[in-house]
Amino acid sequence: MSLRRRVAKIVYGLYDKRLIQQAAGNRPRHVGVMLDGNRRWARQAGFTDVTDGHRAGARRIAELLGWCNEGGVEVVTLWLLSTDNVNRPESELGPLLEIITDVVDELAEPANPWRVRIIGALDVLPAETADRLVAASSRTEGKTGMEVNIAVGYGGRREIADAVRKLLQQHIEEGTSIEELAEVLDVDHIAEHLYTSGQPDPDLIIRPSGEQRLSGFMLWQSAHSEFWFCEAYWPDFRRTDFLRALRDYAIRHRRFGS
Repeated sequence: MSLRRRVAKIVYGLYDKRLIQQAAGNRPRHVGVMLDGNRRWARQAGFTDVTDGHRAGARRIAELLGWCNEGGVEVVTLWLLSTDNVNRPESELGPLLEIITDVVDELAEPANPWRVRIIGALDVLPAETADRLVAASSRTEGKTGMEVNIAVGYGGRREIADAVRKLLQQHIEEGTSIEELAEVLDVDHIAEHLYTSGQPDPDLIIRPSGEQRLSGFMLWQSAHSEFWFCEAYWPDFRRTDFLRALRDYAIRHRRFGS
């Protein structure tokens, strides 16, 4: 390692320690991360196949979960594939789905403590992909570590529509009339049928890649979330960036509309 790199490592190490101190106290229970910018990273790095960007991004996921675990985060939601993404050309979609299923299989390995939940409209995915994801998630049942939501084939509007559909089906089975349902329906009834039912809403949502919009990510759950954006593409996202997000979250005053 060159002298310059050794000095940089020392400096960043000291800076990270300072960020950890500044982030102490007010920590998010649930962090959502939009793993964005893989394709642009690949092109900027000179790759002709954007799949190389997806592979590079996949290699960062375990690191991120380690950082979250160190930070006391209880739930992490990772957005890997949107409902819009499934319309990409098969030449890109096929390898991307294989990368995603491989990542989920790795997260579900016995040595890892994570409890994996797959959230999204699995019916928009190839049956083989959906089956592998569900099987991997099932292998983590009973684990007591951090909950990791993998959002695949996910769209916020689709999630809300699915929640309402499940709610209606439940009340039809129970014999509830439309009039009776209209009398009692409230936001909690819908929230109970979201993909993330039973989990706290995200306190902090992180989006790398320079984009500053939700793009449909957790539309319902993010009503009171704090947002943190950075310019780095996801494959270049560092522990320092994550600690900055925690530091900024810690100093914000959350009013929840009051």
